[in-house]
Amino acid sequence: MPLVQEDIDLVQHLIKQAMADVPEVRNVNVRYELDLRERTIRVEEELKHQRELMLEGFKQMDKRFEQVDKRFEQIQIDMDKRFEQMRVEMNQRFEGMVRRLDRFMFWSLGLTVSSAIFVVTYLK
Repeated sequence: MPLVQEDIDLVQHLIKQAMADVPEVRNVNVRYELDLRERTIRVEEELKHQRELMLEGFKQMDKRFEQVDKRFEQIQIDMDKRFEQMRVEMNQRFEGMVRRLDRFMFWSLGLTVSSAIFVVTYLK
């Protein structure tokens, strides 16, 4: 079956049309790829920015923790000073109580001995 000129013209027309449609498809794909790349770049930049913000936040948290540690150390030093002061005061009180008890015991012993001597001399 030989091809007629009309069939040849029709085939040529279809080929031209198909070739003309292909660049548009390629252009659409290229545009789509460019859009995707642009979006990817934007997302990467935003992620980079978020990472920088997170690192800055972590630095600030570290500074705050250091401040809290310093405050706890200061509180510990203050508490140690107070406990030392209380220990000194308690030692002074106990020493005073021991002195009073010693005096009381000496007076009690003196009164007991003198009473015993008095009773022994009175009974004679």
